[in-house]
Order: sequence, then structure tokens, then C-alpha cells
Amino acid sequence: GATGYIGGRLVPRLLQKGYSVRCLARNPKILEGKNWEGVEVVQGDVLQAESLSAALEGVEAAYYLIHSMRKGEIGFEDRDRLAAKNFAEAAKKANLQQIIYLGGLGHEEDHLSAHLKSRHEVGEILRSTGVPVTEFRAAIIVGSGSISFEMIRYLSERLPVMICPQWVNSLCQPIAIRDVLQYLLEAVEEPKAKHKILEIGGADILSYRKMMLGYAEVRGLKRYVLDVPVLSPRLSGYWVDLITPIPASMARPLIEGLKNDVICKSPLAREIFPTIQPIGYQEGVRLALNRIQQGETETIWSGSTASLGTDRTTHHYLENKEGMTIEVRQVDIHASPEKIFTVISSIGGNQGWYYANWAWRLRGLLDRIMGGIGMRRSRRHPQDLRVGDAVDFWRVEAVEHHHLLRLRAEMKLPGKAWLQFEVNPEKGNSKISQFTQTAFFEPMGLLGHLYWIVLYPIHTLIFSGLCRSIKKRAESHHELAGGPGGPADMGSASSG
Repeated sequence: GATGYIGGRLVPRLLQKGYSVRCLARNPKILEGKNWEGVEVVQGDVLQAESLSAALEGVEAAYYLIHSMRKGEIGFEDRDRLAAKNFAEAAKKANLQQIIYLGGLGHEEDHLSAHLKSRHEVGEILRSTGVPVTEFRAAIIVGSGSISFEMIRYLSERLPVMICPQWVNSLCQPIAIRDVLQYLLEAVEEPKAKHKILEIGGADILSYRKMMLGYAEVRGLKRYVLDVPVLSPRLSGYWVDLITPIPASMARPLIEGLKNDVICKSPLAREIFPTIQPIGYQEGVRLALNRIQQGETETIWSGSTASLGTDRTTHHYLENKEGMTIEVRQVDIHASPEKIFTVISSIGGNQGWYYANWAWRLRGLLDRIMGGIGMRRSRRHPQDLRVGDAVDFWRVEAVEHHHLLRLRAEMKLPGKAWLQFEVNPEKGNSKISQFTQTAFFEPMGLLGHLYWIVLYPIHTLIFSGLCRSIKKRAESHHELAGGPGGPADMGSASSG
């Protein structure tokens, strides 16, 4: 779970305490940018039992922070069940001394939701082979980037009046991310924690209504919560999907779990870890907001590969960070960074946009009708770009030759938008470059959010086509070395 929200914060703290750390990841490339010095990364997948032996060899204790709620061929319950079974058996063979697992609060007599039942079942499966397990159970984790906290944050920020079902009156004992991490860190050094289920929570027990209003109070917002007798989890999930960055497929199981009171009934965690004094809800909110405002969010729920609709190895993913929607497309191109950048820097103007050029022209026409600048069919130079240059209805904001080009939108929008192209040479292979195309959109209010949702299918088609066309042109340019039809011939300096 090192690529996930909790694991991504736990690893650097383990390193600070002097531990030798090994991370298991389906795609090790995701961890390359973390700059965790001394961390060993092993490729593997808990859904593939044969890949776990090498990862667990020589390990004394393992943190199990894996939870999948994305769509797939099987449901998340079956996927989590299989993953836990594979890991438990591999841990037994490797003679692990301890598994530390973070699950969910809730009590069986309360008719738990499928999501909470699955969390408890995973703990049972991990214990089934006899390896000592420390299972922490937590409710909502309050921290910058936490999925539950982000849901509360977006609903409270965007809706002056919130219409909610009866679950807003259920009780919860939220806990700050700093306290969760402290429990996880100390568990590996506390023998009394082995073979224990430990319920952990913050200093306050609140209804979800009070949590949303408490968030609004910290932010200085006036908000009202109205509960209605009939609003199914499915409808609630679609509503959360519309208002927040959290997709309905993930929101629905979370919302189903909100019908249950999730509070600590056992004092065991406090007894075993008396030095940990969890903070209250509003203090946790203030700390989270400070992190967000200072741009110091360490990890975010959507950064986990399990949170995405598809695996990141598909090179296309969406994420939402601090209110900005980010859509990334990444592909390997058999050409040098110089050749690829020639194609990128020739975009727009008389050259056009390589794919669905009619759609770009139509967007320019609509912008002109709305009083905007429209599609300017001119460029200072057919290939060379400098900061401040105009490219149709974009403005060049940043240029690093043979590496990066970022354009800022100047058309009329209910928000701010950027389009960025980045090229990096593939490590160990001079013939292949990694090309990343990123669309950024920062919506202004609900109108901006609706704008993104309505146009997303069209943007997906156009931006996917643009990425493919850049790859095709760059590779053609590479093979033909600037021959007829290549980008150098179509947009050469001499033709200007």
C-alpha cells in the first residue's frame, strides 16, 4: 500500500526512525518520484500469489494497507478477500513476526454495510494462518487528501444548503491522520499490540451533520443541513459524484457504511499506547486545511492506483488535487526528446491541432460569439515558442526546450485551464522517450464543475486523439529524419 494515501505518508516516517523499508508495488515507476532514499521497491501484486515470495523474504513486519474499491471483473469484496488470502499465506511461509493492518470501525451487531463487513473480513483472513496481527479499526480519517475528508470538504464548500438522508444523524469518531500514523509507527515496537484488534478514534464523537457544520465553522462559512426521509445510497452516490471529485462507484459503498454508528467501544488502544493523545475534530480540520493552503499535501486518495477506474499502467488517469481536476495521458514514443518537442512546439496556427481540427475551430467560433478572443490563426514562428507567445486561444506560460511546454487557456471558461506537454528520455534506453500530456482545470464554483462533467466525453475523445497523433508524427519524423510529410518539412523555419 505504499502508493496509497496512508502508506505514502508512513514510509518516510519509518525511514526517519531508522527502519529498512521495502515496498511492494504493481508498477514500481509510480514510486520513482518519491525520493525515498534507501527504500527497496519490489514489483508484485497481492492478487498474484507467486509474486509475493520475493517481496516478503527477510521481512520482520509488514504493513497491510491495501484496499480496492475500483471497478473490475470482480467486486471489491472478492478482490480484497483474494488479496488478503494470498498475503496471509505468503506471510506464513516467510515466517513474518507481525502484520499491521488498518481496517474500519463498526460492530457486527449493527448490521454492517458490505464495505465495513469486508474490512473486518480482511482482518480475519490475515489472522487465519497464525501470523501475529495487529488490526487497527478507524472511522473517518481527517487529513488533507483523505477520501472521507475530501467528501465532507467539497460538500461543505460548494453547497450553502445540503440536503442529506438520515445517515447525517449517525455517530462517528473521526481521527486525525497524524494520530493514525502515530499508532501505526508505535505498533511495530509494542509487543502487547500483537494478536489484538484495536479501535482508534479522535477526542470527539459527532454526527455527520455536526462534522459538516464543524468544517464550515472552521472555514467561516454559513451552511445548513436538511435531512430527508428518502434518499437511497445509489442516488446519494450520484449526487456526491456530481458535486465532488469522488466517483459514484467509490462514493456509494462509503455512503452505505454511514448508516452505522462508528465509535470506539474498547479502551484497549488507549491502554496499550497511553502516550498517544488523539486531537479533536476541529483541530484536525485546521491542520488539514493548513496543509492544503500551504501546498504541503503529502498524499491524496486519488493518487492510489486502487482508486482509479483503471490501473495507471494504462497511462491514462484522472485525479483531483486541492480542487483542481488533472487528466494525464502518458505514452512511450520511439523518438528522441528533440524530435518529439519539434512536433509539440509546431502545434496550432496554420499547422492545426493534429486531431479533430474542426472541433478546435468550433470552440474558437463559440468563444468569439461569447465575446472572447476566438481562434487566432497566427503564430510568431511556425516552430519556435517563447513564454508569452499566443497559440490560437492559448498563451505560452512555460517553455523548457526539448522537455516541457505549458499553455494557459485564454478562451472564456467558468474556471482556469492549462494544457501541458512533457518529454523525458526513458532511463536506460536512448531510443525511447516518455511523453506526458496533462490537462489541468480549476473550476469556479458549481458552474465550473458542471462544465467539466458535460464536456468530459468530448475532451476525452479530442485529447486522446491529440496524444496519439503526436506519437504518430514524432515516430514518423524519427523514421523519415525530416523527409516529406514529416513535421520538419511541414513546419520548417525556412517556410516561415
